[in-house]
Amino acid sequence: MSAATGTQPCVRLAPPFSSKSLQPASIFSLAISNPRSWLARFARTSILSVLSDAISVGQLTLTDSEGSHTYGRYRKGGNAVRLTVINDAFWLRLMFSGDLGFSEAYMVGDIEVEDLKSCMDLWLNNQSGMEETLSSSFARFSSAASGLYNSFFGQTKNQARLNAIASYDQSNTLFKAFLSHEMMYSCALWDDAEGGVRGDLEMGPTPGDLEAAQRRKIHHVLRKARVKPGHRILEFGSGWGGLAIEAARTFGCEVDTLTLSIEQKTLAEERVRAAGLEARIRVHLMDYREIPPEFEHAFDAFVSIEMLEHVGAKHYQTYFKLVDFALKSHEATAVVSASTFPESRYTGYQSEDFMRRYMWPNSCLPSATALITAAQTASRGRFTLEGVENHAAHYPRTLREWGRRLEKNLTQEMIAQDYPALRERANYDAFRKKWQYLFVYAGAGFAKGYITCHMLTFIRQNDCPELCD
Repeated sequence: MSAATGTQPCVRLAPPFSSKSLQPASIFSLAISNPRSWLARFARTSILSVLSDAISVGQLTLTDSEGSHTYGRYRKGGNAVRLTVINDAFWLRLMFSGDLGFSEAYMVGDIEVEDLKSCMDLWLNNQSGMEETLSSSFARFSSAASGLYNSFFGQTKNQARLNAIASYDQSNTLFKAFLSHEMMYSCALWDDAEGGVRGDLEMGPTPGDLEAAQRRKIHHVLRKARVKPGHRILEFGSGWGGLAIEAARTFGCEVDTLTLSIEQKTLAEERVRAAGLEARIRVHLMDYREIPPEFEHAFDAFVSIEMLEHVGAKHYQTYFKLVDFALKSHEATAVVSASTFPESRYTGYQSEDFMRRYMWPNSCLPSATALITAAQTASRGRFTLEGVENHAAHYPRTLREWGRRLEKNLTQEMIAQDYPALRERANYDAFRKKWQYLFVYAGAGFAKGYITCHMLTFIRQNDCPELCD
């Protein structure tokens, strides 16, 4: 609990029982006979006691076996969220793990939400109040009691299910179900031809929109990299070869691209062969820190699209030192993009949340400033910052399109061929909900400015600026 004035807590947690209805001896007896039930009731009462202060924008109606409670005030055009608690484990998850616990409750069916996007918007619109009440109020208690979490949950079926689905994301089948034909797992760039960043909401999605927006993104990156026929490009993070194939086929370049995924390498090489470009593209199963000596000053351009999130703050300088090592000393360009935190939210240490637990373990979102500083320090000033772009406005539509395609194309039978455990309906439902949650959770974050998406372009010192004659 944080202090508001003096030593008084800013929020007082209401006791779960009144002293008149239950004496200390009976409280102790209940706790001993059914500790999980008692703690869940404590968590419920404590959380409900602070929601009135936490929600100032929008309205939440929360229903469980004991009735309904409404918090906040509905205004025309605002959020009105309805949430139903199915299992009292929800209260424990929320108390011990905050937004991570909320995501887990959604995935395993402890709660039902009529409109997940509205729920995310409600959280972000009231972020300050939520953090100052819910998070602050429970942080100290949760820290002291976190050891009890496993005691009460243990390796239950739901917990085992959550542990399992955290690693079910290496299947090419899965990504084929929702990515565009180019298989770019990154932000697309939308233009008037597709109705802009809200065209799907205002006019409806149309076939081929995502493909067009992803091709536009690839071409934009390659133009910023100033590539020409015969140029050699180094790429960190192959994906499934989408950018490399376009660079070779349309721009006449040679590409060396690196990945750590055997599945991605296999499919990328299949796609390269199908395009007849195996003489121009080499896919390496290689960590970026292992690039060979012959790469020194061998490349005209460097590109990396949304791979830096997996590098980690302490390795940014190593990353850019190797980019400096690989690029030619003159007339060379580096283009990097990443999902980022605004500077006000960035820290080198980032605690576990839904993304880092279930989507990208050990990932760390950089800030644009952190990357620019690392690039300048690592290169000893041999890079000049040429351009900074924020593509965050384009990400929500990209995520909405991925969500639509996943719902349309993914079937239990299809994914169970790669992961037999998903033949169990409950496992498959949790897996599907994880991806639904990702698309909505990330989309709300980008739309509200909680997350950004920067593309940085560097040229060599004394190289001609982009518009120079």
